[in-house]
Amino acid sequence: MILWTRVNELRDEVGADDFQEVIDLFLEEVEGVVTRLRDEDDRSQLEQDLHFLKGSALNLGFATFSDLCQDGERMAAEGKAEQVDLAAIIEGYEKSKAVFFDGLRDHLAA
Repeated sequence: MILWTRVNELRDEVGADDFQEVIDLFLEEVEGVVTRLRDEDDRSQLEQDLHFLKGSALNLGFATFSDLCQDGERMAAEGKAEQVDLAAIIEGYEKSKAVFFDGLRDHLAA
């Protein structure tokens, strides 16, 4: 679900002091889009939103969430935006976030 090697690489790239800021920025940006997906019925920007979420997820090691976004992005690109299971994508984000925070201390200490 989480690519901990990517998380460790990112922490090494930005430094331990700035890592929390990166996490906070990720959460702010991603949760803004996730909230919009949860609250709006307009799917005209779904492909772009899922592309953004996919890339953001990969940067922080949220592999499963990224895969869900990629599948939805592909469907939207094929004209099947209405068939994308947004509930599953949002649930994937929530689960990934929980696993991330539950394992963060253990995996960064390793």
